[in-house]
Amino acid sequence: MRAVPGAHAVSVGKGMASRFNRLIRIERPVEDEEGDGAGSGTWALVGTTYAEVIDMLPSRGERLADGVNLSARLTRVRMRFRTDIAPSMRFVMGDRTMQIVSGPAEMGRREAIEFMTEEYRSSGNAA
Repeated sequence: MRAVPGAHAVSVGKGMASRFNRLIRIERPVEDEEGDGAGSGTWALVGTTYAEVIDMLPSRGERLADGVNLSARLTRVRMRFRTDIAPSMRFVMGDRTMQIVSGPAEMGRREAIEFMTEEYRSSGNAA
């Protein structure tokens, strides 16, 4: 592979598949048809795929909301390129549920996509 002056290398293609080592579920929201359960809708499976999940530094994810300290765990999620994921969807990996907050960002020539996600959970003693 020859270097092109001024071009930026993107780490996709060969070798990228080995980074996709976490199985995640992609889910879409299903609206509550009753009309009386605001926020009580369910989630339907869109599919599963392997992805690279990269946690961001935890110190940047803490904030105060209505007097309750919340820890927003920021995570980058990269996967093979696909076009069926909308910002209203979420990713689930084990017991972690990650809401999409930005993306998708295309990497390479439709080789991979990256999302920024956020996971909320209460800080402090869970007892």
